[in-house]
Amino acid sequence: MKALYDGKTKTVLKNEETGEFFLFFKDDATGENGVFDPGSNTVGGSVEGKGKVGLKISQYFFELMEKNSIPTHYLGANIDKGLMQVRNLTVPKLEFVLRYFTAGSMCRRFTLEEGIPFDPPYLEVTLKDDEQGDPLISERLCIMKGILAKGQYEEALNLLTRVGEVLKEELVKLNLTLIDFKIEVGFDEKDKIYIVDEITPDIWRVRDKDGKIPNQIDCANMILEKI
Repeated sequence: MKALYDGKTKTVLKNEETGEFFLFFKDDATGENGVFDPGSNTVGGSVEGKGKVGLKISQYFFELMEKNSIPTHYLGANIDKGLMQVRNLTVPKLEFVLRYFTAGSMCRRFTLEEGIPFDPPYLEVTLKDDEQGDPLISERLCIMKGILAKGQYEEALNLLTRVGEVLKEELVKLNLTLIDFKIEVGFDEKDKIYIVDEITPDIWRVRDKDGKIPNQIDCANMILEKI
């Protein structure tokens, strides 16, 4: 396996003999000063077994998306090795964010209280750039910078909304209220769009039945017991 890209919580690998692509799920978690937070841009620590737990949860939710006619890059998983086989896609350095309630960076940026509901959901697109603090980016700038072709920005937002509907409904069954989440997308050679990366508590915030917001480690363990 050749490592193509080493991210905060996953490594992209290529089997040079077969041409297959994989994601290796690490035990690292985002956060700061030992406090875990899915919205953070830094690694806050490591938890033994986290990678395999995240892979199991991603497998469950990617298969759920496929059942709901939402295309994903998921092709299979080897839980013991912590590997997810994925499609070879072009992935722009963007994150697509959907918010059902105010939380996190939005509250800090706009001096808003936590927990204000959005109806309809609030959609944002950010540029993946840690040095610049993942700034918001418009469709016009994405096209100007050659990140997306015309029409792909709106297509990705439509996919984001569809993912939110499925994810929100499924989490309700687990006694969790979805606050916000983010996804990444990729395109194949025919410009078909797919969800990529992962679908785990690393990409969302939820509120439990007691009104508390569990960190991604505790949330993953709760979900693993129920799926």
